[in-house]
Amino acid sequence: MITQEMSAGTQFGAEWHSGRAAAVLAPMCVQDDCRLFGALLNESHQGILVVDEGDVVVFVNLAMNVMFLPHQLEVGGTLGSAAGLEALVRLVNDSRKKRSRVEADLRFTLPYLGAWNHEHHYHLCASPWSEGGRSGTWVMVEDRTEHRLNEQTRRDFVTSAGHELRTPLSLIHGYIETLKSGMIKNTQSLVRCLDVMDKHSRRMMRIIDDMLTLSRLEGVDEPLRTEAFLVRGCVQDALEHLTPLIEVRQPVITLDFPPDGGLLTGERFYWDQIFTNLIENALKENPRSGLRLHICGRWTKNECILTVEDDGVGIAAEDAPFVFRRFYRCASERSQESKGSGLGLSIVKRAVEAHGGSIELESQPGRRTVFTLRVPLTLGE
Repeated sequence: MITQEMSAGTQFGAEWHSGRAAAVLAPMCVQDDCRLFGALLNESHQGILVVDEGDVVVFVNLAMNVMFLPHQLEVGGTLGSAAGLEALVRLVNDSRKKRSRVEADLRFTLPYLGAWNHEHHYHLCASPWSEGGRSGTWVMVEDRTEHRLNEQTRRDFVTSAGHELRTPLSLIHGYIETLKSGMIKNTQSLVRCLDVMDKHSRRMMRIIDDMLTLSRLEGVDEPLRTEAFLVRGCVQDALEHLTPLIEVRQPVITLDFPPDGGLLTGERFYWDQIFTNLIENALKENPRSGLRLHICGRWTKNECILTVEDDGVGIAAEDAPFVFRRFYRCASERSQESKGSGLGLSIVKRAVEAHGGSIELESQPGRRTVFTLRVPLTLGE
């Protein structure tokens, strides 16, 4: 797909074409200058490739070869002999044929396992060059994978949020229409309608509050409002907040903290959210009474290690990688009445990460589920 978009990489390429990078291309350049310039280009996040009129590689930086792993380009090698780089060859030929700059978007799947084993989105720009009696084509490649993933995440979030809000809103609207029709004549039915409307209005408020919390957590301009607090007291406040649910489920809850309650520095509001969501998630996922819930805090020299463990139904292996995604619900929950906003664990993960920490999940279905939070300690704790 040919575009007219001028990216940062394209602007850099225009500077190259204007002669500012002539030292790389000119055969009579000072060798030390060439090495220095090449070292600088290797620090660029954009892939840079320069070939001559015979498609012989004049220069290639590290980013280019990382982007197209395992296909490697080497100075002196021929572009046409590099298997798997057909898109680059086509772009170079197109630019040479048109004698002008051309741009294209490329979807590229890396053919090996690992963290990069997914579809990548690259924006390519190529343009002819001529310097010192030589000519050829330069290519700039910008990795837009993260941008595409962010855009997709944003679209998915809007779609999911709309669906989650529409469901309770439709129910409330239906009951309002029923009440307006005058079909309900007795007080008992009227109270039941109002209870349902109240329940789903509260659900909508919870979703909106959670969305606002996520939005704040993902903001880059708003620092945490940190203070020193006792973690045990924070957990106890969360348990008090969940008293109605605890009275219904009747779990056996044990707290294991240092005698002083365990001191931590962070934004207390988010830690209230973290413990409330983790405990509530355990209780709602395990409707049976007598669930054993163990909440523990250990302090080392450099970090605080917090665990929330239960002996309930657990989380299936196929669900485990996705539980921290927005609006994701495990299979066992999808078959039942909606239990929450679907944002709780997503908030937990982002809140922990906002404090410089990490969270891990270990689950053995039918035996135990453990969330482990590791938070670095600051000076003075």
